[in-house]
Amino acid sequence: MRLSFAVALATVLVAGCSVDTAGPVRAAERFHAALAAQRPDAACALLAKRTADKLPHPGQNCAEALRDLDLGAGGGLTEVRVWGDEAQVRLAGDTLFLHHYRDGWRVKAAGCRPVRDLPYDCEVES
Repeated sequence: MRLSFAVALATVLVAGCSVDTAGPVRAAERFHAALAAQRPDAACALLAKRTADKLPHPGQNCAEALRDLDLGAGGGLTEVRVWGDEAQVRLAGDTLFLHHYRDGWRVKAAGCRPVRDLPYDCEVES
């Protein structure tokens, strides 16, 4: 799957501005902590609705679908980029894309790896 975010937009780093990076970082870390604790239902609760709805194959629920994927180990934070209501969080073992909704930051894509000269290839995306 190819993530449809524009590569140029993903390269915009908001620096020197008062930007909340803690929210997307917390959401990304909570997502991977839930996976590491083998709590895929909790991880599904952190997904954007459209992402959670798209994830399962027929006959599966979100938690079963997440168990079947290799989403990386998460790991320590390496970089955060925020532009408006969109964010990219890079952990040592994964790159996630998030969106800020009224109820907080939600994961729109996870298990993302850069593809040379192309958008990211993601295991989970909306």
